[in-house]
Amino acid sequence: MNQPTEIGSDLNRLTLLASEHYENFPVGSFFLPSRLRRPIHLIYAFARVADDIADEGNLPEATRIQLLDAWESSLLRAIAGESVDPFFSELAGAVSRHALTPGHFCDLIAAFRMDARSTRYRTFGDLLIYCRHSANPIGRLLLELFGGATEDSLAASDALCTALQLTNFWQDLSVDTQRERLYIPMEDLERFGCVGLQSGQHLRRLVEFQVRRTREIFRTGRALIALAPRALRIEAALTWHGGMRILEKIESQNYDCMRQRPALSLGDKIFIFARAAKSAIRMFSWKKD
Repeated sequence: MNQPTEIGSDLNRLTLLASEHYENFPVGSFFLPSRLRRPIHLIYAFARVADDIADEGNLPEATRIQLLDAWESSLLRAIAGESVDPFFSELAGAVSRHALTPGHFCDLIAAFRMDARSTRYRTFGDLLIYCRHSANPIGRLLLELFGGATEDSLAASDALCTALQLTNFWQDLSVDTQRERLYIPMEDLERFGCVGLQSGQHLRRLVEFQVRRTREIFRTGRALIALAPRALRIEAALTWHGGMRILEKIESQNYDCMRQRPALSLGDKIFIFARAAKSAIRMFSWKKD
């Protein structure tokens, strides 16, 4: 196990990495207000580095947990006004300025601790608990940033974020299994008689079941396109249509995600944008800010 001085050294290295992630953040969508891109980039960098701590390299579990604890503690100390690394000071400033909930960052760290400790989920309920910590906080933080966090919008955002996370699990089934990770609940593997994850009828039926279940969650999340603040609706629409398109791609290859990872083509992306623009325009006429 690393000594505290080694953990401190690793933490310094990781904050430099966070700054690199921030400076080189590739997204920052054209549709997002420029004044909010900086805090969004900072949130992304915080989550990205924590994800790397949990997943990358060959560190033992105990060391990963120590580093995640230190990562969380650094932000909480900065929020409390302590002088820490400039990255955390700037992120803490964004938290204060935009009235973000610190607990959402703690939820993200909780999810990464789960990743460091476990690669299996017994029930679908267990998997939803993971999604509540790993995916939903991002949507909640965005709604807070845009000043649109209401009970209804948060519920719709949670559904959309969970559905997208589940979709990524089914899409990345072949990739995750190579990394010895499995997000299909063990109870479902048993229910559909899947021994191992070899491509076959049982596994295809299981993936079909997961796709149907995920579509239902997406349908609940679609309400966010109307409930989100105007500046965030096109992003919500892109997210919803993008996730649904991936499910359609999985269906089009007969639910076999082990032989070939479903991927979006340029044509798919154009199709998603057209659908999203149409949805957002329709919602503008239904709900005026």
